[in-house]
Amino acid sequence: MTESDGSVHSAAHFSHNQEIFPLERVACTGAGSVIYPPGGVFGPRIQKDIQLVLLDSGHMEVNIAGQSQIVKPGHAALLMPGYEEFFVFSQKQETWHRWISVHFSSFRCEEEQILSNLPFCVPITSHLNRITEMILSMKAEYPEDSRLMISLGHLALQIYYTGLTSTATKPPGHSSVILVKQLIQERFGDELTLNDLAAHAGVTAEHLIRLFRKSDGTTPIRYLWNYRCIRAVELLKQTGLSISEIADRCGFKSTFHFAKSIKKQVGLTPTEIRQSSWLGGG
Repeated sequence: MTESDGSVHSAAHFSHNQEIFPLERVACTGAGSVIYPPGGVFGPRIQKDIQLVLLDSGHMEVNIAGQSQIVKPGHAALLMPGYEEFFVFSQKQETWHRWISVHFSSFRCEEEQILSNLPFCVPITSHLNRITEMILSMKAEYPEDSRLMISLGHLALQIYYTGLTSTATKPPGHSSVILVKQLIQERFGDELTLNDLAAHAGVTAEHLIRLFRKSDGTTPIRYLWNYRCIRAVELLKQTGLSISEIADRCGFKSTFHFAKSIKKQVGLTPTEIRQSSWLGGG
């Protein structure tokens, strides 16, 4: 078994405006969000679709046809149809990932070649994150084979694809910002101050704020609370944990603070989010 960091192919030769697959041959689009407990595994299974897996926290190792691929938090992996897969998740913490599956009626040789030349794993861009959230929020109201879901799935693949060419010519984010985001994704439930984040990155608090504003248009603390809200919403939808337990796990000061933050972020209270999840089947 060999191990890869996902950077096994280059996308620099692809055109930013090139469309990888015709929209008319997309049959349906599915999506979901899963939280695995420490030590969780999944598979083996044969992948049937093109699937994007967005790892938000934890750790994921995917064995594909005897080759081990590592996915780090904040990255999206591309799974191709026809391969046997086996997933191993973090032994020490919960692993949270979202996924989009796009089913095509058929593949052509040139399209299979394009897929084989794409990187297995890339950083999650803001556009890919937004389209994933959109698909997840609409899946309860629209069938997988509806025109809307088909179009959104096709767009998600295109965003993954074109994001490669845009990131291939841009330098990676500042190392201090990357370090802080990794810390937040791993320890978002802990009490973290601006000074804690800055010390972890080896810069002053003022400099870290400047770096975040330049790279993300926000501050480190706002990023932290936004990430906590994202994780909390997933726990509300995917688990039977009490609201107070979710608030505590995600680093909120009280259930009142939790409810106020979630309401501001998504326009619904924690109770309303849970009720809509039950009524919508996911």
